[in-house]
Amino acid sequence: MTTSLPSQLAPLAELDTLNVSVEDYIATVTLARPDKRNAFNDDVIEELNQAFTHLGNSDAVRVIVLAAEGKAFCAGADLNWMRAMADYSRDENLADADKLAQMLKVIYTCPKPTVAAIQGDVYAGGIGLVSACDVAIAVDSANFCLSEVRLGLVPATISPYVIRAMGARAAHRYFLTAEVFDAPEAKRIGLIHEAVAADKLDETVAFITKKLRNNSPNAVKECKNLLHYVAGETIDEALIAQTVAGIADIRASAEGKEGVQSFLQKRKPNWLN
Repeated sequence: MTTSLPSQLAPLAELDTLNVSVEDYIATVTLARPDKRNAFNDDVIEELNQAFTHLGNSDAVRVIVLAAEGKAFCAGADLNWMRAMADYSRDENLADADKLAQMLKVIYTCPKPTVAAIQGDVYAGGIGLVSACDVAIAVDSANFCLSEVRLGLVPATISPYVIRAMGARAAHRYFLTAEVFDAPEAKRIGLIHEAVAADKLDETVAFITKKLRNNSPNAVKECKNLLHYVAGETIDEALIAQTVAGIADIRASAEGKEGVQSFLQKRKPNWLN
């Protein structure tokens, strides 16, 4: 993977799943597993945590863009990662889910404003990434889906961020139906801020990042703190622990195991037989 950083920014450790660059105080973190539809695994989670922590603490950065290569922005969990977790004990599931939860919190609480530049489809955990960012701009051809209940699972660890982004009423529908919805609907419910033609994505993201870059860095940091405080329930360790336990329990349940196995084996789950 490539990194292009200004001299005043300490180098990142070598990254395998991301590309990172910084130009004129604007950092771009790019998910770089297009052959895997930029799906999560342990490496992606760890490197996103590392990149946003590092860039968020640097005076050489004022804005962070989260982008992706390929046709999909993020398809949720990597299949090989799902295969591994299918045999996890509850304690292993707790530890695994906590890594994802902590990474999302790092992005959400990043002291620098964050912009999701969504060039393709977003499924399951990928919607958590989008929701954890301050601003989300998507191409109008992108589709979105919270698909967890199809697999006998629940979107527990991403729920604090997704519900804040789309609102509880919309979450009731899309968490429970697992239906696919398009970019205009994602904008209508507040999950994204803009749905633009593909050839306008870079231009629109550049417009937003320039606005963010030119604002007072300390005021922006304090404004984010204000937003988090005023918005409602604090995303603290107690809430994270509750959501981590929720996903660990559902993964270990009979229907959770059956749903994941049926997905991996490309068959109907037994509740459809």
